[in-house]
Amino acid sequence: MNAQLLTFIFVGISFSLYIGIAIWSRAKSTSDFYIADKGVNPIANGMATAADWMSAASFISMAGIISFLGKDGSVYLMGWTGGYVLLALLLAPYLRKFGQYTVPDFIGTRYYSDAARLVAVLCLIFISFTYIAGQMRGVGIVFSRFLEVDIDLGVVIGMAIVFFYAVLGGMKGITYTQVAQYCVLIFAYLVPAIFISILITNNPIPQLGFGGQVSGSSVYLLDKLDQLNIELGFNEYTSNTKSNIDVFFITAALMFGTAGLPHVIVRFFTVPKVSDARKSAGYALIFIALLYTTAPAVSAFARVNFIESVQEVEYEDAPGWFKNWEQIGLIAWKDKNEDGKINYSAGEALEGVKPKFSNSIGVYGEREVTNEPNLQNSNEIYIDRDIMVLANPEIAKLPNWVIALVAAGALAAALSTAAGLLLVISASISHDLMKKTLMPNISEKQELLFARIAAAVAIIVAGLFGIYPPGFVAQVVAFAFGLAASTIFPVLFLGIFYKRLNKEGAVAGMLSGLIVTAGYIIFFKFVNPELNSSENWLFGISPEGFGFFGMFINFGVALFVSFIFKAPPKRVYELIDEIRKP
Repeated sequence: MNAQLLTFIFVGISFSLYIGIAIWSRAKSTSDFYIADKGVNPIANGMATAADWMSAASFISMAGIISFLGKDGSVYLMGWTGGYVLLALLLAPYLRKFGQYTVPDFIGTRYYSDAARLVAVLCLIFISFTYIAGQMRGVGIVFSRFLEVDIDLGVVIGMAIVFFYAVLGGMKGITYTQVAQYCVLIFAYLVPAIFISILITNNPIPQLGFGGQVSGSSVYLLDKLDQLNIELGFNEYTSNTKSNIDVFFITAALMFGTAGLPHVIVRFFTVPKVSDARKSAGYALIFIALLYTTAPAVSAFARVNFIESVQEVEYEDAPGWFKNWEQIGLIAWKDKNEDGKINYSAGEALEGVKPKFSNSIGVYGEREVTNEPNLQNSNEIYIDRDIMVLANPEIAKLPNWVIALVAAGALAAALSTAAGLLLVISASISHDLMKKTLMPNISEKQELLFARIAAAVAIIVAGLFGIYPPGFVAQVVAFAFGLAASTIFPVLFLGIFYKRLNKEGAVAGMLSGLIVTAGYIIFFKFVNPELNSSENWLFGISPEGFGFFGMFINFGVALFVSFIFKAPPKRVYELIDEIRKP
């Protein structure tokens, strides 16, 4: 049975399961819709949190980025895992004890201000839509390759599925769907990793294979990668190219951004008790570790297999996976020296970086690109980093059922996180904007209707972001974490641990963090991308890491403004004392 048919079967079964769960768990109240009526078992919540957490960035893009960046890519591993621990131990138990529906609800109550609530909603929507762009992009890539549809159509199909279970089931439907999605995605990630580890290192445990010797030789895998990279003009795989300050800031931005991500925080509102929130955090960490400890091995395996399967190969004899990904535009080949052979080396193959394809076929049967070749180097291949995990089973010539399984897993990872983000956006609009601010007298039934309408609109906007993404999946997600670090985390942290912070300080801090961080990212990524290099960055800090700098701006402005205006009322001090009680 071919890979495409198997993919249809695997994806069809998984989608049927998700839709069935949504129908079974249909939300009947706002409490069901927002927080699953606080009735989720800690183990199930831990699994759902892990699925929410392990997005398309984790499943699809993280290993791809590490594969190309080597040691520099470790910032994603360190930042995301460290951030989750920070969230679980530092913020989640207190926010669960507060016991409401949303993060803006806490901010509005803690800072006794609808203005603070509205600014929090603004920041949250900005963060969530930035984050969700990466998820929908991941969905489009999977559909386009394995089901042979256009990337844009793939995004639309993903939108339709998410629409069904997010709008119908709310948090209750999403939670139990995410439990199923976690099972699918982790199985899909580990199975090919184990297969490939056996093939390359003779060790069935990828984490050990990563540090082991290549089969049939005394050469260690990482030594081989270092040598291959040097031969092709890259830096050693195990060496740093980023400055220490940039590595530190990216890691910190991801870490503190994680602790400020509303769609992960709200997961801890769904369990019955504060103690259950702590338990589910521990379970989630175990479930997350299964993927995150495997990712470095997957990255290394993919890098070795990719180089060995294409370097100096006649294009006419190029492996099927190469031409398959070329057909959907995520690989391109430009024969610079006209020898008919594929040459992969350091540097961008094309002017303009991303390929623009003509409708013509080249001399050797390749898809012709209209870009001028970049003559500053000998590299002839453009490859989208987001495809490495998806292509890895094909490159390693694994059975078709494994290829299909990976496709289903990637969709599960992307859709689980997209659904969580959409619910957060929906709840913020219906609960914090409509119910708590603009229309306080609406009924619960009307609020639930607004929540569903908001979710539907958010899905449409998210789809547009997926069709027109601002970067690689993991890059886009990194921007979202930077924005969360510079806006949401400081007001949550200070709101719990510093009683004197008032509404004026909170609002000023969030706005300053948002403006500074978003402005820096937009300038280097969209306005003047040609200036996006270390010599032009402030203090050598890249846009991916600037959220940490923005966080300090937020802290500084918030504290300074707070001293100018009067202290919060007595009821706020009493609220903080109450949520701090063990």
